[in-house]
Amino acid sequence: MSLNYIDYIVMAAFFAALILIPAVSGLKSKGKGAKEYFKSAGTMPWWLIGVSMVAATTSTNSANLFTEIIRRDGLSGNWVWWAFLLTGMLTVFVYSKLWVRSGATTDISFYELRYSGKPAAFLRGFRALYLGVIYNLVVMATVLLGAVKIGVVLFGVPASTILIVTGVVSIIYCSLSGIRGTIYTDFFIFAVVMTGAFAVMHYSVHHPAVGGWSSLMSNPEVTSRLSFIPSLSNKEAFIAVFLIPVAVQWWNVWYSGSEPGGGGYIVQRMLTAKSPKHAVGGTLFFNVLNYALRPWPWYIAAFASILIFPNLSSIREAFPSVDPALVGDDMAYPALIKIVPNGWIGLVAASLMGALFSTIAAQLSMGANYVTNDIWKRFVRKDASDKEQILVARVSSIVLMVLGCIMVPLFESAKAGFDMMVQIGAGTGIIFLLRWFWMRINAWTEIVAMGVSILCAVFFQMIWPKIGGVELLFYEKLLWTILITTVSWLVVTFLTAPEKPEVIDRFKSLVRADGRDVGKGLLKMFVASIAIYAFMWGIGALIGAIGGN
Repeated sequence: MSLNYIDYIVMAAFFAALILIPAVSGLKSKGKGAKEYFKSAGTMPWWLIGVSMVAATTSTNSANLFTEIIRRDGLSGNWVWWAFLLTGMLTVFVYSKLWVRSGATTDISFYELRYSGKPAAFLRGFRALYLGVIYNLVVMATVLLGAVKIGVVLFGVPASTILIVTGVVSIIYCSLSGIRGTIYTDFFIFAVVMTGAFAVMHYSVHHPAVGGWSSLMSNPEVTSRLSFIPSLSNKEAFIAVFLIPVAVQWWNVWYSGSEPGGGGYIVQRMLTAKSPKHAVGGTLFFNVLNYALRPWPWYIAAFASILIFPNLSSIREAFPSVDPALVGDDMAYPALIKIVPNGWIGLVAASLMGALFSTIAAQLSMGANYVTNDIWKRFVRKDASDKEQILVARVSSIVLMVLGCIMVPLFESAKAGFDMMVQIGAGTGIIFLLRWFWMRINAWTEIVAMGVSILCAVFFQMIWPKIGGVELLFYEKLLWTILITTVSWLVVTFLTAPEKPEVIDRFKSLVRADGRDVGKGLLKMFVASIAIYAFMWGIGALIGAIGGN
């Protein structure tokens, strides 16, 4: 199925709205300064914050990743990211209030509230460079890879063309009005993304190779993959995709969008809230949407893809002009798009572009925020005017976009990118939970943890396979990184001096972290997590029941 004029009209209308919404928002906020540009002056309601968070989390890579997971490991394979719901609920009920009370401009500026002196300044600058540039580029390259895989199938154009168009539109979209325009546009994008996802699901389920809901849900190739918990008969899979994520990963791995204690674009959006209550409500709404509702159209389409494209050879045969190096299980979702009829395929294309732009814009906005507030204004020009700060942010966005495009060839698949990002943050998560309460932690704790985890990730992912050692499974690499990183930062913590008493007292007076509130928050976290998991499973059961009738 090729695109026709109706599809191009739909996509043109989408692009027009994508530019118009932030442009109008930018006109309304023009002249209000850097606080408005970076934090929208603290005016955002909970529902907009929540939708913006889930839109930023949803990328073209999302559909590809879920499809690859289900085709390889079944529905239960999603525990590698479902476990992060616990992280999200912990942020909702314990840390969101603390972030708002801290008054931090970004999660990086937190460091000079919690610590002091040259170590704190170095940590702030290094973390801003690491998250705003290095880690940010890994995320962007992985997301752009998904766009390339979809684009070469859908439009039949070279990867370079897809990257150029994505870069230009994302920069315009991101820089027009700052975070306020981004949040408003995210709401529109999320609606389009979900509509497109349901369209692909519908036409996939009714493809002749599938035969409708009843046939899909009764097919052995699907029923064998429907379990929510991996079978103990396959101990290796049970450990890798369920036990490790649930027992260790969610609280001791830093992952963009699911940071223990909150961080990145999640905190960036929390800091735009009208009040601490709106920050809590928005983050809770995000987690409900993100885990219980958003993925189901993609899950169903992934199951259908198993029947339509049962193996990689069938995908290659359907798309002989596509570079064989790009063809993996994550390519099955782009292949499904080709069965959607004209008119709808334009909307699906727009939805995927929306998912791409919302995520890229979130990363660009976050990276530009770090570079401007935590590097430029902190270390280069402390007296930078509002106009200069906004200019630096916009230039930073352009540079990050270009570098992200250059890094795309470094990754092979959606899951490979996901694994790399998880590996980089292994062993650091527990620090981000404890630093609000355990005052013995100091700047050197975080510096060493971050440095060691990066070195371990590079060693196990890139060097170990080449030196002829015993092959390690991903979860084994993860556990080794967690162990080495944890031992390293604990040793350094007790060998270095604690933070000054006056700094600790000032921090405590800012965040007002009460032990009783934390206890209640933990209880709410577990109850809410169980409720959302039950809601998610209930939706799955309802879909199965509908399909069986």
